[in-house]
Amino acid sequence: MWELYATETPLQVLLVTGAIGGAAAWLTGQAIAQTWRPYWHLVVYILLLGAAVRFVHFALFEADLLALLSYIVDTLFLLAVSSLSFRIARTSQMVTQYPWLYERAGLLRWRDRAAK
Repeated sequence: MWELYATETPLQVLLVTGAIGGAAAWLTGQAIAQTWRPYWHLVVYILLLGAAVRFVHFALFEADLLALLSYIVDTLFLLAVSSLSFRIARTSQMVTQYPWLYERAGLLRWRDRAAK
């Protein structure tokens, strides 16, 4: 139960967790940011998405459903991807919605616009 991906091949992990789960996490991060929801909503949704990814591993590849370590690693990866997406979308929102207040200071940040 404590082995990381004991019954899955690296290709299966890359396909399910990396490609499918990563794409879903990216879209989740964007959706939460675009609807102006707080960050903690994203964490809740990613915990559920991690369980769904774990279920897909179980259903398609006969992996352990209740593999806690695999669930934690999958969920941390999904949280990292969705957090990046959330921050990029939120930065874009802030500089687009409030151009008189903020200007872009990079891909993930904004800053107060200097008075001219």
